[in-house]
Amino acid sequence: MKKVAKSEFVKTIYNRKARYEYEILETLEAGIALKGAEVKSIRQGKASLDDSFALLRNNEVTLENMQITPYEHATTEPQDPRRSRKLLLHKDEILKLKSKVEQKGLTLVPLKLYFNSRGIAKLELALVRGKKMHDKREAIKQRDLEREMRRGE
Repeated sequence: MKKVAKSEFVKTIYNRKARYEYEILETLEAGIALKGAEVKSIRQGKASLDDSFALLRNNEVTLENMQITPYEHATTEPQDPRRSRKLLLHKDEILKLKSKVEQKGLTLVPLKLYFNSRGIAKLELALVRGKKMHDKREAIKQRDLEREMRRGE
């Protein structure tokens, strides 16, 4: 029987809209508390970070609005696909984030969900500021120019 490498099943899920919608100021890695067969579902790539964000409540950070489709072969009752999930951070990291998020216009947004070398689900969380419309247009122009430069080579 052929052995299958774990990396064949592991998916990295990106929040593609985040880099377009927000100016990224700082990033950090956080663990995520999952229940039941949610890990298997993420490994199959059946998760979405679109429209998700993190909130600070009672000195805890929770991830809101992240979609994890229930695993088909789960023997337990499926969880709510969009439930709040606790992010695992050190207390000093939470306090630093709390002081920064209290500034006007800053928020916490997930950039990507992946598995580290030990097979543990990790979330790349970013402290961001929303871009203005003219900044978004500038980003589109830059991307188009870079694409034209690559074609010309």
